[in-house]
Amino acid sequence: MDHFLHDHPVNPRTDSEKQAAVNRLKRIEGQVRGIQKMIEEDRYCVDILVQISAINAALKKVGFQVAERHVKHCVSHAVKSGEGEKSIEELMEVLKRFSK
Repeated sequence: MDHFLHDHPVNPRTDSEKQAAVNRLKRIEGQVRGIQKMIEEDRYCVDILVQISAINAALKKVGFQVAERHVKHCVSHAVKSGEGEKSIEELMEVLKRFSK
């Protein structure tokens, strides 16, 4: 994807924001390893599917938190600086991918 507006956030994430996101992603990583183990142990398919569903939900939650921050900071800044249309188009393109 072309990043025609900003390669870096207008308002960089705080250390606590970064740590919270990293902690969520580490939990998701642990869940993925758990599914690998479930498959190796030939666990019941439905139990595996339930865990996959939980991971999908957790990833979407992280994605929406990133999107929310993007709207509140980057898109807001772009609108104020006259680049709002480009920023909104970029956001809508990525949200279309995200919703598939």
